[in-house]
Amino acid sequence: MSDFGEPARRDNTRPYRVGYAPGAYDLFHIGHLNILRHARSQCDYLVAGVVSDEMAELAKGRRPMIPLVERLEIVRSVKYVDAAFVETVPDKVETWKQVRFDVIFKGDDWRGTPKGDKLERDFAAHGVDVVYFPYTVHTSSTQLRRALDALAEAPAGPGQLTAELR
Repeated sequence: MSDFGEPARRDNTRPYRVGYAPGAYDLFHIGHLNILRHARSQCDYLVAGVVSDEMAELAKGRRPMIPLVERLEIVRSVKYVDAAFVETVPDKVETWKQVRFDVIFKGDDWRGTPKGDKLERDFAAHGVDVVYFPYTVHTSSTQLRRALDALAEAPAGPGQLTAELR
């Protein structure tokens, strides 16, 4: 049984009972919102996994710009999210042992990759489905971080900032 409670009643129009949507959720943007909205439409109860600062640094080689406590509060406040969970281990199966979800949602940039294939194999052994949603290519935390870095490094002259961000 999940530590996050159970949905009040089963909505048979949704294919899954408990869904899990992990992410760093740094510099929260429309792609994050889309994943959570689509995930919630597929399950009765959605748990968002927010990776710790240390886990994000392990996975991406840098710490998030927004501290964990703030990212957690932002994600927890999204209307599509029923509960938020701090993810502190790299092994998603270990997280599953704590949360007990029926499906894990990932961006389709994972589909067909070694890490996506491993995720599918690992969860198949536990009867957990992996569902991919379209990755929002026009907006990402990496792109936002680059823009912020450019702002920080830009000379202070008028008009120069706009040209450097193009």
